[in-house]
Amino acid sequence: MPWDEGLAQILRDDLADLPIREQKMFGGLCFLMNGNMLCGIHKGGALFRVGKPNMGAALAVPGAGPMRFTGRPMGGIIEFSPEATADDQRRGEVMTLALAFVKTLPAK
Repeated sequence: MPWDEGLAQILRDDLADLPIREQKMFGGLCFLMNGNMLCGIHKGGALFRVGKPNMGAALAVPGAGPMRFTGRPMGGIIEFSPEATADDQRRGEVMTLALAFVKTLPAK
């Protein structure tokens, strides 16, 4: 499996009370809310769609870095190390930012 199933389960548990759909994409597993990507798990850890306005706050969380897909940074999305993803406090900080951003997007 190209991602850590334990980390995927942590995100499933975090999102259990929300209308979330799982979809395989980008070589990993993404969690979508109202059809919009919220977060996901891939071979190197996790990613969170925090939105460009929240990038500074998200990157200040230890273990976060800019998401690079094919070598180019993806605006509004951070990459999160496996250790940071497993840490309830750090994961909670970036999940709060991601939920706040994705809730502003129109449903697809």
